[in-house]
Amino acid sequence: MEWWQAIVLGLVEGITEYLPVSSTGHLILASSLLGLGRDEASKSALDAFEVVVQGGAILAVLGLYAPRVRSLLLGLVGRDPTGLKLAGNLFLAFLPAAVLGLAVHETVKTHLFNPPAVFTALFAGGVWMIWLDRYRRQGGRSVNDLSPRDALWIGLLQCASLWPGTSRSMMTISAGLLIGMRATEAAEFSFLLGLPTLGAACLYELAKNLHEASKHGTPNLFQELGVAACILGVVVATFSAAIAVRWLVSFLNRHGLAPFGWYRIALCIVMGALIWMGWVQIVA
Repeated sequence: MEWWQAIVLGLVEGITEYLPVSSTGHLILASSLLGLGRDEASKSALDAFEVVVQGGAILAVLGLYAPRVRSLLLGLVGRDPTGLKLAGNLFLAFLPAAVLGLAVHETVKTHLFNPPAVFTALFAGGVWMIWLDRYRRQGGRSVNDLSPRDALWIGLLQCASLWPGTSRSMMTISAGLLIGMRATEAAEFSFLLGLPTLGAACLYELAKNLHEASKHGTPNLFQELGVAACILGVVVATFSAAIAVRWLVSFLNRHGLAPFGWYRIALCIVMGALIWMGWVQIVA
């Protein structure tokens, strides 16, 4: 992978990870447009990189929400009741996707990590957000108001994001809105939930790639794509994710989710037209 390709993928990941537009879906499309992953070895490494680069988004939230993360850590050692309650809720919200993800990971990777599946999820998600913005009631609940039942509800809806193109952020934010949270509070819980969810996915995919490469004597993702390129992608993702998070909080207050829904639908229509006319080629 060339350095400029790593920058492009890092930007795509960082900008889209916490926006309700699907970072995985955008990464799959971007990788295809860049012509990456054409052979089996590079495709396996690229699939792993598209998960591992999410580590940059984790670092961004750790920095931006350092006081909240500190409260969580103090809660885990019994020194902050509010942090302990939030930690418990995050664990409950994390659990459904973690269990289901382990069960269907290979099936999803085999059958849904492709442009047609991504376009389907992008379009459906766009319609969902437009409908939700139009018909949901305004709420006033905060992160601290969530009950264990609320957290589990958010976690169950997060499971839908296992389909690439759906968006983990979309499902968790919309779940929060449905139980009466303010948009910015739902977004904050989504950001914090990304820490264990994305962290577990990154570590699992990295360990799996390194183990399989060692077992079969094949290049791992760093050897296939380049150590410098992988690090560059993560660094770019970190800074671009930090900017995107700050922007999203302000944008949701003013405009809600509907603009992201229209963007997803427009992206599907435009990309579909370009592919149909032969102006853009997608590597499946």
